Amino acid sequence: MHLSSLTARITAAGLAFRGAFHPTEADDPPRLSGGAPARTIVLVGFAGPGDWPAFARSAEAADGLPDALDRWSRRVVSALADEADAIALFPFGGPPWLPFLRWARKAEPVHPSPLGLLIHPDWGLWHAYRGALAFAETIDLPPPDMRPSPCESCADKPCLAGCPVGAFTGAGYDVPKCKAHIASPVGSQCMESGCRARRACPVGRPYAPEEANFHMRAFLGARS
Repeated sequence: MHLSSLTARITAAGLAFRGAFHPTEADDPPRLSGGAPARTIVLVGFAGPGDWPAFARSAEAADGLPDALDRWSRRVVSALADEADAIALFPFGGPPWLPFLRWARKAEPVHPSPLGLLIHPDWGLWHAYRGALAFAETIDLPPPDMRPSPCESCADKPCLAGCPVGAFTGAGYDVPKCKAHIASPVGSQCMESGCRARRACPVGRPYAPEEANFHMRAFLGARS
């Protein structure tokens, strides 16, 4: 499998190539048929505004049933895996939960932000992982992108001050406080336009999605 042809298939399916790496045992690689560990893991997801329309046009987006995005992701990524002789993996559907955030940091230049989300030097906080493809073969990969975290050179940390209820502190993320705010009338701006703390980050600001309300409604309905 050539990475260029795999990337073209991912793009045609309405997703973005989100990096790849050769896992070691410390990465908890999934076991393939026969018990052998995966030798290459390719992450797929969303990055920027160009990927959302594929889901928005889907049957899952229109059927009114729960977990539309997860169901679409499972269908599309599973089809990619079948075509590429790989196995499909997902960041949802647990427990057990696969270590997608740890894999992401090996696959591309993402780093923990003050909000806890992974930040990308180009996409900022506006990106997501929807699945992965695990291969038995060792696919040739380009040298890793070693760009540092943009948060290292950000002195003001506007993301922390951007939260209207101070849900992000040195002690962590206060999920109940955040949910109570966006569920209230005073939290309508966060609910309709997306997290104000996330939007305060200057990195990747042009990629803030128009579909933020979809994600906020999903977050509000999820278990804490």
